[in-house]
Amino acid sequence: MKHVIEIHSLSELEKVAKTLVSLLGEAGVFAFYGPMGSGKTTLIKLVCKQLGLNDDVSSPTFSLVNEYGDERDVLVYHFDFYRINRIEEAYDIGYENYFYSNHTCFVEWPEKIEQLLPEKYVKITIENSEPNETRRFEIEVIHQK
Repeated sequence: MKHVIEIHSLSELEKVAKTLVSLLGEAGVFAFYGPMGSGKTTLIKLVCKQLGLNDDVSSPTFSLVNEYGDERDVLVYHFDFYRINRIEEAYDIGYENYFYSNHTCFVEWPEKIEQLLPEKYVKITIENSEPNETRRFEIEVIHQK
Protein backbone atom coordinates (compact mmCIF):
# COMPACT_ATOMS: atom_id res chain seq x y z
CA MET A 1 0.00 0.00 0.00
CA LYS A 2 1.33 3.42 -0.96
CA HIS A 3 0.66 6.51 1.15
CA VAL A 4 0.74 9.83 -0.71
CA ILE A 5 0.74 12.97 1.41
CA GLU A 6 0.99 16.51 0.11
CA ILE A 7 1.77 19.34 2.47
CA HIS A 8 1.79 23.07 1.81
CA SER A 9 3.96 24.22 4.72
CA LEU A 10 6.51 22.69 7.04
CA SER A 11 4.03 23.03 9.89
CA GLU A 12 2.10 20.15 8.27
CA LEU A 13 5.12 17.83 8.33
CA GLU A 14 3.85 16.31 11.58
CA LYS A 15 1.27 14.22 9.69
CA VAL A 16 4.01 12.70 7.53
CA ALA A 17 6.00 11.85 10.68
CA LYS A 18 2.90 10.18 12.20
CA THR A 19 2.51 8.04 9.09
CA LEU A 20 6.14 6.92 9.36
CA VAL A 21 5.75 6.10 13.05
CA SER A 22 2.72 3.97 12.15
CA LEU A 23 4.96 1.94 9.81
CA LEU A 24 7.72 1.21 12.33
CA GLY A 25 6.59 -2.41 12.69
CA GLU A 26 6.66 -2.97 8.92
CA ALA A 27 10.43 -2.72 8.39
CA GLY A 28 13.56 -1.68 10.21
CA VAL A 29 15.09 0.48 7.48
CA PHE A 30 13.51 3.69 6.22
CA ALA A 31 15.11 5.03 3.02
CA PHE A 32 14.63 8.76 2.36
CA TYR A 33 14.92 9.82 -1.29
CA GLY A 34 14.82 13.48 -2.19
CA PRO A 35 16.93 16.38 -3.40
CA MET A 36 19.19 18.44 -1.17
CA GLY A 37 17.05 20.66 1.04
CA SER A 38 13.86 18.63 0.61
CA GLY A 39 13.44 18.11 4.36
CA LYS A 40 14.82 14.62 4.94
CA THR A 41 16.65 15.51 8.16
CA THR A 42 13.79 17.70 9.40
CA LEU A 43 11.36 14.82 8.93
CA ILE A 44 13.70 12.41 10.73
CA LYS A 45 13.92 14.90 13.63
CA LEU A 46 10.11 14.92 13.89
CA VAL A 47 9.87 11.13 13.84
CA CYS A 48 12.51 10.89 16.60
CA LYS A 49 10.59 13.47 18.61
CA GLN A 50 7.39 11.42 18.26
CA LEU A 51 9.34 8.39 19.47
CA GLY A 52 10.22 10.35 22.61
CA LEU A 53 13.90 10.72 21.76
CA ASN A 54 15.31 13.96 23.09
CA ASP A 55 18.75 13.65 21.49
CA ASP A 56 20.02 16.41 19.23
CA VAL A 57 19.08 14.96 15.85
CA SER A 58 21.31 16.22 13.05
CA SER A 59 22.52 14.90 9.74
CA PRO A 60 25.56 12.62 10.13
CA THR A 61 27.11 13.95 6.94
CA PHE A 62 30.72 13.45 8.02
CA SER A 63 30.40 10.61 10.53
CA LEU A 64 28.01 8.68 8.22
CA VAL A 65 25.94 7.42 11.18
CA ASN A 66 24.49 8.93 14.36
CA GLU A 67 22.89 6.95 17.17
CA TYR A 68 19.94 8.26 19.18
CA GLY A 69 18.54 6.47 22.20
CA ASP A 70 16.86 6.73 25.55
CA GLU A 71 16.47 4.91 28.84
CA ARG A 72 13.58 2.83 27.46
CA ASP A 73 15.98 1.07 25.07
CA VAL A 74 14.56 2.89 22.06
CA LEU A 75 17.47 3.07 19.65
CA VAL A 76 17.58 4.70 16.23
CA TYR A 77 20.44 4.85 13.74
CA HIS A 78 20.56 7.78 11.32
CA PHE A 79 22.71 7.45 8.19
CA ASP A 80 23.74 10.04 5.62
CA PHE A 81 25.52 8.49 2.64
CA TYR A 82 25.73 11.72 0.62
CA ARG A 83 29.51 11.98 0.89
CA ILE A 84 30.49 8.37 0.21
CA ASN A 85 32.30 7.71 -3.03
CA ARG A 86 32.49 3.91 -2.91
CA ILE A 87 30.08 1.26 -1.66
CA GLU A 88 32.97 -0.17 0.38
CA GLU A 89 32.65 2.82 2.73
CA ALA A 90 29.29 1.42 3.89
CA TYR A 91 30.96 -1.96 4.46
CA ASP A 92 33.72 -0.22 6.41
CA ILE A 93 31.27 1.18 8.97
CA GLY A 94 29.61 -2.22 9.29
CA TYR A 95 26.26 -1.23 7.79
CA GLU A 96 24.89 -4.79 8.23
CA ASN A 97 25.35 -4.59 12.00
CA TYR A 98 22.98 -1.62 11.96
CA PHE A 99 20.51 -2.64 9.24
CA TYR A 100 19.96 -6.07 10.81
CA SER A 101 20.11 -4.99 14.47
CA ASN A 102 16.33 -4.96 15.08
CA HIS A 103 16.61 -1.21 15.66
CA THR A 104 15.18 1.43 13.37
CA CYS A 105 17.50 2.85 10.72
CA PHE A 106 16.83 6.10 8.86
CA VAL A 107 18.89 6.38 5.68
CA GLU A 108 19.47 9.62 3.78
CA TRP A 109 20.82 9.28 0.23
CA PRO A 110 20.04 5.54 -0.02
CA GLU A 111 20.62 5.63 -3.77
CA LYS A 112 24.35 5.57 -2.96
CA ILE A 113 24.01 2.14 -1.29
CA GLU A 114 20.79 0.85 -2.83
CA GLN A 115 22.10 -2.69 -3.41
CA LEU A 116 22.73 -2.98 0.34
CA LEU A 117 19.17 -2.19 1.41
CA PRO A 118 17.44 -5.15 3.06
CA GLU A 119 14.81 -7.24 1.33
CA LYS A 120 12.08 -5.25 3.06
CA TYR A 121 12.28 -1.52 3.77
CA VAL A 122 10.14 1.62 3.79
CA LYS A 123 10.78 3.94 0.85
CA ILE A 124 10.03 7.63 1.32
CA THR A 125 10.25 9.77 -1.81
CA ILE A 126 10.09 13.54 -1.35
CA GLU A 127 9.32 15.94 -4.19
CA ASN A 128 9.48 19.73 -3.78
CA SER A 129 7.43 22.28 -5.69
CA GLU A 130 8.97 25.71 -6.04
CA PRO A 131 8.54 28.55 -5.24
CA ASN A 132 6.20 27.62 -2.36
CA GLU A 133 6.79 25.07 0.38
CA THR A 134 4.61 22.36 -1.17
CA ARG A 135 6.07 18.90 -0.77
CA ARG A 136 4.75 15.55 -1.92
CA PHE A 137 5.64 12.40 0.00
CA GLU A 138 5.22 8.91 -1.40
CA ILE A 139 5.63 6.29 1.30
CA GLU A 140 5.57 2.57 0.61
CA VAL A 141 6.85 -0.68 2.02
CA ILE A 142 9.16 -2.32 -0.52
CA HIS A 143 9.58 -6.11 -0.73
CA GLN A 144 12.53 -6.97 -2.94
CA LYS A 145 13.34 -10.35 -4.51
